[in-house]
Amino acid sequence: MGGSEILLILLAILVLFGADKIPGFARSLGKGINEIKKASDEIKEEIARETSHLKKEVQDTTNEIKENSAIIEENKDKANHGYPF
Repeated sequence: MGGSEILLILLAILVLFGADKIPGFARSLGKGINEIKKASDEIKEEIARETSHLKKEVQDTTNEIKENSAIIEENKDKANHGYPF
């Protein structure tokens, strides 16, 4: 938005609401913006927590798969060489 567009919007607000209601309108608008920002920050934090949790679960699962693969390979080698399990 350019400066002239903002000035036009402010002028329209002044005409529609009158000079005495603009401070209250601005306060309400500011509170609304702050609430939206707070909610946005909370959502970002929740996403970060969940992402971290999921990364740990994936790493744990990967480690289990590697361990099980090593056991399978060991048992396969034993089977190929005639060793009992």
